[in-house]
Amino acid sequence: MANVAFIGLGNMGGPMAANLVRAGHAVSGFDLSEPSLAAAAKAGVTPFATLAEAVRGADTVITMLPKGQHVVAVWEELAGLVAAGTLQVDCSTVDVASARRVHDIARAAGCPSLDAPVSGGTGGAAGGTLTFMVGGTPEAFAAAGPLLEAMGRKIVHCGSDGAGQAAKICNNMILGISMIAVGEAFALGERLGLSHQALFDVASASSGQCWSLTSYCPVPGPVPSSPANNGYKPGFAVALMLKDLLLSQEVADACGATTPLGAAAARLYETFETEGNGGRDFSAIIEMLRKA
Repeated sequence: MANVAFIGLGNMGGPMAANLVRAGHAVSGFDLSEPSLAAAAKAGVTPFATLAEAVRGADTVITMLPKGQHVVAVWEELAGLVAAGTLQVDCSTVDVASARRVHDIARAAGCPSLDAPVSGGTGGAAGGTLTFMVGGTPEAFAAAGPLLEAMGRKIVHCGSDGAGQAAKICNNMILGISMIAVGEAFALGERLGLSHQALFDVASASSGQCWSLTSYCPVPGPVPSSPANNGYKPGFAVALMLKDLLLSQEVADACGATTPLGAAAARLYETFETEGNGGRDFSAIIEMLRKA
């Protein structure tokens, strides 16, 4: 059993911390949101009012925070709070530069560290079926294995510092592009008189098959568990998809990569968000595509 401090208990972090509790670990928690902290407490997490109290005595600290600036700020504070040797794992989705920065902070404090962003949304967080994309040393990866396995189904060591974030950004660029393609196809099919089910049955068994179609179909009916059947209540919000697409363009510019479809997807999601859709599921972009 590990003594884990979990920092950031929102829609993703809360369920992840709860899965660690279910796996038998002692989990303390801290979040600036009192409702999030209270919800985590109901799941067995021991709540604390300050970061310092939450991490006292922890052998592992896990963070799940909104942006790179938040992660850097928390890890800078952790450097003066935790003992050397404390494993530090960041599961946020942030820019690669911030991920590498927090590795440097941990290394200077004598702590092993991982960047370990996730894929799978709130459903995967609750069900313990997340995919972890992990950057860091093999030794740190091995040490974190039992904890990551309690929260996820697939754990991939992608390389050294920042490699987990690099893999996450590339993966989500694929996701954003593919959802637009699926949405365009259904919008076109509607104009051509195709039923949603007919197009799904053909494309899901043919060369158009992809996760955005078969697991997250953007129209009601074919995939009962998709947000399209629940008023586009977010599993993965538009604002978060836009954040990841903008990260992909930032890093593409920095390294000189050409990503024309990624850039186009970012522009489309930016437009969709400015129309007031930031809190809806990203698959709802089909509504904008129908109007184009």
